Amino acid sequence: MAGQAAPRFPLPAPTTALSLFVLLVAAPAISFTTFVSAGAEEGEALLRFKATLYGLDADLPSWIPGPAPCNANFTTWEGVICFNGHVWGVQLENRGLVGTLEIEPLVALIGLRAISFMHNNLAGPLPDLNRLGALKAVYLSDNNFSGEIQGGAFAGMRSLKKLFISNNGFTGPIPESLVNLSKLAELRLDHNEFAGPLPEFSQPGLVTVDVSFNALEGPIPQRLSKMDPKFFQGNPKLCGAPLTVPCGDAGEKRRPTTHHGLSLAQIIAFCILFSLALIFLGLVFLLRHDETVVMGRPSSKQSKAAPADASKLEITGLSEKHHNHHRHDSRLVFLRTATERFELQELLRASAEVLGSGNFGSSFKAMLPAVPAVVVKRFREMNGVGRDDFNEHMRRLGRLSHANVLPLVAFYYRKEEKLLITHFVPNGSLAHMLHGNRGSTLPPLDFPARLKIVKGVARGLGYLYDELPVLKLPHGHLKSSNVLLDENLEPLLADYALAPVMNAAHASQVMVAYKSPEVIRLGQPSRKSDVWCFGVLILEILTGKFPANFLHKGSGSSGTDLATWVSSMMKEEGDGKEVFDSDMRSSSTAGNGQWEEMMHKLLMIGLDCCRENPDERTGMREVLERILQLNLSTSN
Repeated sequence: MAGQAAPRFPLPAPTTALSLFVLLVAAPAISFTTFVSAGAEEGEALLRFKATLYGLDADLPSWIPGPAPCNANFTTWEGVICFNGHVWGVQLENRGLVGTLEIEPLVALIGLRAISFMHNNLAGPLPDLNRLGALKAVYLSDNNFSGEIQGGAFAGMRSLKKLFISNNGFTGPIPESLVNLSKLAELRLDHNEFAGPLPEFSQPGLVTVDVSFNALEGPIPQRLSKMDPKFFQGNPKLCGAPLTVPCGDAGEKRRPTTHHGLSLAQIIAFCILFSLALIFLGLVFLLRHDETVVMGRPSSKQSKAAPADASKLEITGLSEKHHNHHRHDSRLVFLRTATERFELQELLRASAEVLGSGNFGSSFKAMLPAVPAVVVKRFREMNGVGRDDFNEHMRRLGRLSHANVLPLVAFYYRKEEKLLITHFVPNGSLAHMLHGNRGSTLPPLDFPARLKIVKGVARGLGYLYDELPVLKLPHGHLKSSNVLLDENLEPLLADYALAPVMNAAHASQVMVAYKSPEVIRLGQPSRKSDVWCFGVLILEILTGKFPANFLHKGSGSSGTDLATWVSSMMKEEGDGKEVFDSDMRSSSTAGNGQWEEMMHKLLMIGLDCCRENPDERTGMREVLERILQLNLSTSN
């Protein structure tokens, strides 16, 4: 979960990793030369590929001659995913690309395993994908590709697991070469013009074959008969399970007839009127219940008096009727190639649990078949953001990749509300660990663990400040409930950089940075407001006190009252030991003078961040440097 250093698609077999180990350990000089040479060649290949691209956002200013695109698993090249020092994926989605897709330059990328050019305006025939025979995942949905795909187009692509070419204009039969791909797991061919019979797919690992809304005909192969019927809808001449049309009766059942003297046109008109009446009644029902777009609805097994913790839900609020009638505007936009894909309809039908209802909206944990659990957050206070501005900002956030920043996986835009989708982090939030973990069998956090968390938050903030230099508030909503902890207690920053897409009035009411003294007094947030948030978080981690509990006690109206309490306690107690969380003191080694010294230094950093006057506050860069200089022999 920590960052996106390694892709989520299956990695090379252990023998490949072993050979890499041998190169690095047994022949370091040779391996270094090899990596430098490979990096230069891969950079040149990407630049040749860039020269073939045309469109609104095809300039790719971060692709520059000279430096290699990959440094281990890190890159500064936009849309490039690196693994083990090689280009692993190329992801250029939603960039307004036009013309044909020329993949010849990509042949030189020996480590390339995934490509995604979804949601563009690319046209022409399907590229010669088998020139990239080692690909594991191909995403070309939502473009303008057209024409017949040759039967052998996928011959030799033995590693291919996922092929998404939905929402294009492909015609002719489904290529027979797909049948011979033994590792194929997910095939999305829907909303094209494929015709003819379905091939006899027999791959044991095949989970999804979506051929809906084409012109296919004949019986559905036995291997596909257990799949969801929705994958085959929109093909009037398909028959057999899982559809309800027996193959022997398919032609007879579809012959136009009249009934009781009514013409076919009259029957159709009656059906349309009846459907419109049902839709009208449904809208009235939804409006009366003030839940026009409800993401969670109790299942049929729950009574109206079900307790609040009976939280097994079905995500149904974004109606499938809306999705079907506005398909272009009702799709999930994925931001990372190395992510298991799913459709909006699948998400809407997924089993889900309510995680909570915060200032922005509700959060749900959604469980989909064969996909790691995801968290769906609903945002209703972004109504003033236009589609283009919202998409651009989400794409900017989707390019972020750091071990201490929770990656944004996908998003959904609709004028009334937006959805942001991230991976599920099992250990929950720091707030829960500090304040909601009482009575748990888990041991309390000792000081080394808390220092590790503070350092991770500092690294994440430093990364956001480096990558989002134009934002006034690179985070803006830093608090303990927005710091998630992975299985190693490594922190992941969440709900970051949302101020540009939030309604200003709502942001001023709910975002933590807007509660800083200068914003309350002058209404002007700044980067020093993020510093103030970080300071409050440090004090909360060290004291175990929940900042909101102090809002009604002090003379001020901001969370700096926690800092006021800490300062007053230090004056009263002299050494200030009593301000530290008793759980932290009891779980730490008694009499460890080094720990006590570091605890005090970190406490002073927190207080320096919480000074009332922002001009007197320590700057973020200095804060990060001071924190990262704190070292314990037993903590890092």
